[in-house]
Amino acid sequence: MSDFDMMNLPEALTKRIAEMGLTDPTPIQAQAIPHALNGRDVMGLAQTGTGKTAAFGIPLIARLMEEGGRAAPKTARGLILAPTRELAGQIATVLRAMTEMKVQIVVGGVSINPQIQRLSKGVDILVATPGRLLDLVDRRAVRLDQTNFLVLDEADQMLDLGFVHDLRKIAKMMGDDRQTMLFSATMPKQMAEIAASYLHEPLRIEVSPPGKAADKVTQEVHFIAKAEKTALLIELIAKHREERALVFTRTKHGADKLTKALDRAGYKVVAIHGNKRQGQRDRALAAFKAREVLVLVATDVAARGLDIPDVKHVYNYELPNVPEAYVHRIGRTARAGKEGAAIAFCAPDEIAHLKDIQKIMKIRIPVASGRAWEEVPDPKAKPAGGRGRGRGKPGGGRPGGGPGGAPGGAKPSNNRRRKPKPRGPATTG
Repeated sequence: MSDFDMMNLPEALTKRIAEMGLTDPTPIQAQAIPHALNGRDVMGLAQTGTGKTAAFGIPLIARLMEEGGRAAPKTARGLILAPTRELAGQIATVLRAMTEMKVQIVVGGVSINPQIQRLSKGVDILVATPGRLLDLVDRRAVRLDQTNFLVLDEADQMLDLGFVHDLRKIAKMMGDDRQTMLFSATMPKQMAEIAASYLHEPLRIEVSPPGKAADKVTQEVHFIAKAEKTALLIELIAKHREERALVFTRTKHGADKLTKALDRAGYKVVAIHGNKRQGQRDRALAAFKAREVLVLVATDVAARGLDIPDVKHVYNYELPNVPEAYVHRIGRTARAGKEGAAIAFCAPDEIAHLKDIQKIMKIRIPVASGRAWEEVPDPKAKPAGGRGRGRGKPGGGRPGGGPGGAPGGAKPSNNRRRKPKPRGPATTG
């Protein structure tokens, strides 16, 4: 008998959970599910990869089964809001494995007409991104006045993506007599406002400090010039060609450019980002999951919602300018108690981002190569004591070494000597 059996869940749900291989609840599940089953509003804070989907999915399904009845046309009995298409898809997949109830997903990037058709008869659980949901509301394809259960998943990312106004609009469309669950990996200041607007006397559950990485993630940073990053990435990936690697860039253009470079280097690689059509993104993820390609290059659209087994290596090719995003990125590895590695590249203009990341994580990431840019002397600075021989700047792209082995980055001599000028009489003073 598993601990889930002790939670007095509906028999059909318990059977489905067992078939999914869920036997022992994770800490966030063990603490959140019993209170949610009792109808309490819950605010759960837990690092990515700790089982938050089941933490809200199990009690949501159980309460809908207990309530009974069917959804009226163009309504949803339960609503789950997610920040990205990928995360919404992942949630829907998990819920469909747990229940026979009607679970529908509505996201942008695809035709809206089939979604309108699917909502026409009503659904038990609707998984949506905020923007597409409001589009459907505006078209009178769905209404929320009969939605009694609301889940906000990865609420902090919805704030980062600018959905705060959409969330306020959606809240006003729902009745006050509802149960709300909010889950997040970090707790930015604005989250308190969202919690006050959505939750009624919530039970706060925090199973790990915000900003903490999974215990089995090893982290390291390489201090390296921007122009040398691609060569180093190719060198490192070559050491584990048979293992999956997820590479994060900051921009869509950067993701495409890096993908082409890795393809030229002989790697099977795909990319996903906001400019890709939903079909392209789905096919790329499917190929990565099926091991048809072992390298996936992505922007932060993939920082959450990707639950792919055995992603052993996460590369931060470019550090994010939002430090919390780093935590979510590296959460794509070491999932479900497995081991993983997070490798970061830090160029001179990214040192401030690295400092912010280390501050929220309350750690100092071990240095794998190079010297911290802030520790490298400024080549323009004069040494103490007046004039003297200047100190060379970092060379060869990596701090601490110069081209051709010249110490300190000093340029090698061209072996040409100037003809000495005639000198006049010595002077003093």
